[in-house]
Amino acid sequence: MSVCKSTAAVTCSSWFHCSSAVTRDLRSSKFRKVARGYAQLRDVIEGQVSAHDEETVTAESDGRIYQPASRFTPAKLQALADIKFTYVVTAQIYGQQKRKKEQQAEDISNLMKKYHALRIAYVDEVDSNFYSVLVKCNDRGIEQEIYRLRLPGQFRLGEGKPENQNHAVIFTRGEALQAIDMNQDNYLEEAFKMRNLLQEFLRYNGNRKPTILGVREHVFTSGVSSMAWFMSQQETSFVTMGQRTSANPLRVRMHYGHPDVFDRIFHMFRGGMSKASKTINLSEDIYAGFNSTLRGGNVSHHEYIQVGKGKDVGLNQIAMFEAKVSSGNGEQILSRDVYRLGHRLDFLRMLSFYCTSVGFFISNLITVWVVFIFLYGRVFMALSGVDKAENLTGDVLEKALNVVFIVQVGSFTALPLILEMALERGLTRAIVDFLRMQLQLCSVFYTFSLGTKAHYFGRTVLHGGAKGERDTSGQRAGTENRAVQTATRKLPAGEGAARRRSGRRNGGRAGGAAGGAGGRAGEAAGGMELVILLVALARYGNARAYILMTFSTWFMAFSFLYAPFFFNPSGLDLLKNGEDGSEFVKWLFRSAGAEKKDDRSWEAWWESEQEHLKSSGFFSKALDIVLDLRYFFMHYAAIYRLDVVGERRKIWVYLISWLVAIGVGFIVKLYTLNKKKFGVQKHLAYRFIQFTLTSTIILALVLLVVLTDLTISDVFVAILIFLPTGWGLIQIAQVLRPLVEGVGFWPTIKSIARLYDGLMGAIIIIPLILVSWLPIGDIHNRILFSQAFSQGLQIQKIIVGKRPNAKLS
Repeated sequence: MSVCKSTAAVTCSSWFHCSSAVTRDLRSSKFRKVARGYAQLRDVIEGQVSAHDEETVTAESDGRIYQPASRFTPAKLQALADIKFTYVVTAQIYGQQKRKKEQQAEDISNLMKKYHALRIAYVDEVDSNFYSVLVKCNDRGIEQEIYRLRLPGQFRLGEGKPENQNHAVIFTRGEALQAIDMNQDNYLEEAFKMRNLLQEFLRYNGNRKPTILGVREHVFTSGVSSMAWFMSQQETSFVTMGQRTSANPLRVRMHYGHPDVFDRIFHMFRGGMSKASKTINLSEDIYAGFNSTLRGGNVSHHEYIQVGKGKDVGLNQIAMFEAKVSSGNGEQILSRDVYRLGHRLDFLRMLSFYCTSVGFFISNLITVWVVFIFLYGRVFMALSGVDKAENLTGDVLEKALNVVFIVQVGSFTALPLILEMALERGLTRAIVDFLRMQLQLCSVFYTFSLGTKAHYFGRTVLHGGAKGERDTSGQRAGTENRAVQTATRKLPAGEGAARRRSGRRNGGRAGGAAGGAGGRAGEAAGGMELVILLVALARYGNARAYILMTFSTWFMAFSFLYAPFFFNPSGLDLLKNGEDGSEFVKWLFRSAGAEKKDDRSWEAWWESEQEHLKSSGFFSKALDIVLDLRYFFMHYAAIYRLDVVGERRKIWVYLISWLVAIGVGFIVKLYTLNKKKFGVQKHLAYRFIQFTLTSTIILALVLLVVLTDLTISDVFVAILIFLPTGWGLIQIAQVLRPLVEGVGFWPTIKSIARLYDGLMGAIIIIPLILVSWLPIGDIHNRILFSQAFSQGLQIQKIIVGKRPNAKLS
């Protein structure tokens, strides 16, 4: 075997990242799987050396050929493998876990005993001093400390993952360094190719030798659920077609946190393999590629070797991952590295770099903005009467307005994916898979993903302050039923995450991230804003071709509002949707308390959604206010279309409408004061005042309808007008919070915001409960998950049905 006869010119040191968030899950198969997978590299080295030794022959002068005795004893063989391969897992809180005698520490210790080459790097705190420690298990199975280096102070000053990398990278050896994440795996057949991959460092890639060797990935969680399959296809597009083209011929491939192999010597003396500055280096991995390119390095991509990877399988996980990536790209635009690349790359490479990095997210943001701008323009034309003017009812205006929808005919953006699938699986299989994705509503998923990226990217560019979003899947409302765990315990690793029922007390918290009109929509506001605009266009616009013109916008609004529920385990289960409604009400009115966790109460969540405004600058806040003025423009245009206004077009009509809005705010203030003063102890007075206020409002509306030209339709139109106006006031009050708190009006703003979120939650949850009455839950689960999981749900219902007083969790 030619591979075994050659000599590896470069040794390899596999390096693992294991953050504190990951080590909490060590009792699962994730850590054992990745430890087992990469321990095979050492076994392969021993096998290759042994095979090379056995194939060595000697020819004598008389023509006889014989095979001499082996030159390597087992001890020498292991020593040579240890020289060639270093295996470091960095678990930064391992020291704390040992002191507390936690199960995770015992699991790590057992893995060190099982895999001889495994080393654990962690940070130990002793008497306010911090030490970087490397340990192993000796031949007797006793943990042995190899190095203990005193650090100058607290090691975690920036982002957690790169800081974890930087403290442990000094313990690696060799000339090549491979970075592996905890969700990855290795295969025996791929381990045999590592020797060939390392030889790529000696070959010229263009006019330079490579400094980073790119490796493709194989997503092995694609069969868990439809969302996992969608993410697998998206990842395939990025790590195969995208990286292949970026490396050659575009020459703009960077490092994206994948299992790339670094030239260790090159990067150790040029800034390391990642940057750890707080916030700006949220996407820490790609800066290694930036550094390598700026300092004369070269990045290549190789597809004859691959590494297994488990992607997110639950919508909460996916949404938080998309949020982190989008926020990280927003920070990249503000970084000096991208500035330098833009100035030093030639024109064609600069365009290629833009399109394959931050340009993709800019395009997503522009796509969402264009939908809102187009719809606002149509609504303003309808409210002004231009839509129904006799001289503009011809085909000219219609064609000009509908030209944008010509581009939306067909799925042209999916064409590269179809071609890649056809190349790897055949044209028939590619078409069948693509049609199956459409039947599983992949368009809804990708539209929701588009809005999530646009929101977080826009908010980061406008206000900064990006942070890694915490995955809250499975907390509180996301409990798994024990019957399902028992029935499906043999499902593949990762399916447990898909079984978790996402917390939905806030009417689709992940869905709120999808609103991207102003870069800071939150709580499904983007979808609700689209619905209000579409209803206004239907009420006042030209009825011709309304469905054709607004179908795609209705589809986007539906995706923003209901994608978190459709792609949710048992999302159309009547019993669980009823529980979600009850939990949502409790979450809405529960006080923040001492914990102040956003999954515990609406107040804590609302405060967390405004954290980015605390560090925002004057220009960003001013621009945010300018973007919020669109709500008031709609108010101005719509107020003159009320029947009670008639033909009056004076400015005092608009001013009177603001007096009405102030009156509504004053009434909400009375409700707030009443609850604060009498709601706890004096219940009788509290109920009496509530009844009096409500009766007065109803009586006033009845008198206005009877004594004036106010019609019932005007009442609903007024609600449609004042909803965006109130939301705009809330948005501006959040930006000007110190000023609003100074005048004592902040509690009223909070009460109005709670009312808005409660209304949006009801609008979202009530239709879901009604749809849940239909017998489509089994069909929904079959579309969403694999056949094994769907059978597990059936077993759950049978087990629960046989227990008295049992309910689904």
